[in-house]
Amino acid sequence: MRVALFLTCVNDTLYPGTGRAVVRLLTRLGVDVDFPPGQTCCGQPQYNTGYRRLAEPLALRFAEVFGGYDAIVTPSGSCGAMVRELYPRMGERARAEGRGGGLATAVAPVVPKTYELTEFLVDVLGLTDVGAYYPHKVTYHPTCHGLRGLGLADRPQRLLAAVKGLELVELPGAEECCGFGGTFAVKNPDVSAAMGADKVRSAVSTGADVLCAADNSCLTHLGGTMSRLAVGVRPVHIAEILASTEEEPMV
Repeated sequence: MRVALFLTCVNDTLYPGTGRAVVRLLTRLGVDVDFPPGQTCCGQPQYNTGYRRLAEPLALRFAEVFGGYDAIVTPSGSCGAMVRELYPRMGERARAEGRGGGLATAVAPVVPKTYELTEFLVDVLGLTDVGAYYPHKVTYHPTCHGLRGLGLADRPQRLLAAVKGLELVELPGAEECCGFGGTFAVKNPDVSAAMGADKVRSAVSTGADVLCAADNSCLTHLGGTMSRLAVGVRPVHIAEILASTEEEPMV
């Protein structure tokens, strides 16, 4: 099985440790992971901002770079949802506009092979216990793209519940958006900040040490809010928790 890591531009630029955690975790589980150096942005910022056609070359690039792999794994629910939900829509829109079926044909092979990390672990590898150790009290925020776009359901929680030493506590109002929403936070800063503060208050009410999610974009928003409010809770990507062991703790 040839597996490629789609790290995403946010993680590559700001959170390379998340990528290293994914490689460390999958390697421990016997998966040979490749990192195609030609990968670029998936096109989500352009698409969400209304520049749909500017995202099309990036979708074609994704198909070219990742086409030869059996599975594409990403530690980002939002970028995973971009590929799985919006690439087919972009292809069909281009066809409907009379620009041919080239885009739809190009992306068709990679769409079903693209998995968010927890999906890959549970659905492809058939695992919930990955041998992790993380002696902290953790609450989990299900991000909107993962929850609604990809339908991750309880996969992340099942993985976290099996981590040795980890105490998993339920987050009140878990299904409410954190307020980031990519460009939403730029266009509606006051609303975004208020939503982030609400989510942080919910996290603090659990008594958790760590707020966990499967998408660093949401954790950036919440982490900034937690830092400004000095609440003593820290944001951690789920990959870093699952990669952590007693012999080699991550954080």
